[in-house]
Amino acid sequence: MGQRTPLYDLHLALGAKMVDFGGWDMPLHYGSQVEEHHQVRRDCGVFDVSHMTVVDVQGADARPYLQRLLANDVARLQTPGKALYSAMLNEQGGVIDDLIVYLLGTVEVPAYRLVVNAATREKDLAWMRAHSTEFDVELRERSDFALFAVQGPKARAKTAELVSQARANLIHELKPFQGLPDGEWFIARTGYTGEDGLEIMLPAGEAVAFFNDLVGAGISTIGLGARDTLRLEAGLNLYGQDMDEQSSPLASNLAWTVAWEPGERAFIGREALQRQHEAGEHPRLVGVVLEERGVLRAHQVVRVDGVGEGEITSGSFSPTLGKSIALARVPAKTGDRAEVEIRGKWYPLRVVQPSFVRHGKVLI
Repeated sequence: MGQRTPLYDLHLALGAKMVDFGGWDMPLHYGSQVEEHHQVRRDCGVFDVSHMTVVDVQGADARPYLQRLLANDVARLQTPGKALYSAMLNEQGGVIDDLIVYLLGTVEVPAYRLVVNAATREKDLAWMRAHSTEFDVELRERSDFALFAVQGPKARAKTAELVSQARANLIHELKPFQGLPDGEWFIARTGYTGEDGLEIMLPAGEAVAFFNDLVGAGISTIGLGARDTLRLEAGLNLYGQDMDEQSSPLASNLAWTVAWEPGERAFIGREALQRQHEAGEHPRLVGVVLEERGVLRAHQVVRVDGVGEGEITSGSFSPTLGKSIALARVPAKTGDRAEVEIRGKWYPLRVVQPSFVRHGKVLI
């Protein structure tokens, strides 16, 4: 038996198929994974993501501590509640985890809230604590929170109808990639689907009642299966597949998350990453589309004529596109065509930018 969120019994009552995910018993789907996927693209749906780990960072050295810990620079956060996406690297430049960090408090007296992956919780917390000893900083895991994601083009409007006027105003005023508190709740305009929407942290004791409010208002429950196809269509990486401790941000389509300036900011992994950057021959993470029948899956071999080989890191059938898509790590000189091996046969691939669908629009 795995760990359970406060909504475990409710998921069972709603007919969820439960699976193990990073040591947690989580809903894979509530009936049709494909219909759940379409529901988020066309309207909205609610995910229980309470398995994610929330860590508050505060203290006199909160900013310099995170500037050392993260490849992106929290000094870029100049507005209360503004969020930043970053990788946390090891000394070799490999990705320990990817995370979101919010600015709490003010720019002058900053505190921060981090949201990291469930499967990497123990590793992340150990790494963060080990590197905190030289700083005046306090780390507080917020296991008292439940976390919901309400995603889709109608997510904010529908959620605003179910909360207090103050929270409704906050939902309407939030800018993309910003999160702010209201009482014990923290509401952010972020997500992992390529659609607009919200991620809401609230006291665990209020989770069942609010989830019931959402479902009672006609907002569909969505499982991890649709969450995976939604994020893949959006070209969003999954830790442990598209990036890990053996792959750097430069080989994971995350170069944009590395803040090289100011040059004196010695974040962990910088020297190794600098060497990779200067060499310029690191692999690329690209999008690929299978134009013929078949399904792309992780670890299938990708061949680029005259260049070399790579592999699929994440692949699936795309409900929006009606064909199979994937992210693939391939040689740097890969052009717009490649081949994939499926059951001993080679099939042609179209190589594209690693983002297929965003905000309901097909990008390829």
